[in-house]
Amino acid sequence: MQRGKKYRAIADKIDKNNVYTIEEAVTLMKENKIAKFDESVEIHIKTNVDPKKGDQQIRGTTILPHGTGKSKIIAVITSTSEKEAKEAGADIVGGEELIEKFSKKIDFDVLVATPEMMPKLAKVAKILGPKGLMPNPKTETVTTKIKDTVAALKKGKAAFKNDDTANVHQVVGKLSFEDNKLVENIKSFIEAIEKNKPSGFKGKLISNMTVCSTMGKGVRIKV
Repeated sequence: MQRGKKYRAIADKIDKNNVYTIEEAVTLMKENKIAKFDESVEIHIKTNVDPKKGDQQIRGTTILPHGTGKSKIIAVITSTSEKEAKEAGADIVGGEELIEKFSKKIDFDVLVATPEMMPKLAKVAKILGPKGLMPNPKTETVTTKIKDTVAALKKGKAAFKNDDTANVHQVVGKLSFEDNKLVENIKSFIEAIEKNKPSGFKGKLISNMTVCSTMGKGVRIKV
């Protein structure tokens, strides 16, 4: 793919063979900002798990200390806790009538469900599943604690899992964040990955890590 002049200019300043500290990487990203908008900062972690093995799946949640800088649209489907969901600030709240809507339009970032709604959501599992939006107890999006869950999601709670190539991807802030806040978010997310090391995996979990801004070049950071 042909890159623009600005991208090529900053790419020359980042040594692809070098491995930087998190602090150095944050400085590089900020010094080499390309876009006029406030770019997101992403971390991409290559792990050594075998994604084909069920007992080597990385999956969990964490609350980043300073949030992601992005406000998530939270939908709650429930027949028991609509009042709680609304009080907690959920953007979309409803019962079984939402299922038909989901089959036509997805206008939320996270779906939370109370347990009794899960069998009914089976109708739209093929729509929600591929988008990573199917509620799951492992990501704490199937719960009776609706108020606490919605509040945590609004604060920047992030759900993560490895993809088919054993990589984990996550937005960890915005370039406009203070340096120390970006560093703390990145470190916090790495710790969360380590804490969720699969029971069936032995050995070193993380192979390598890269951080980048939305439009910027990846910067390898120390494992």
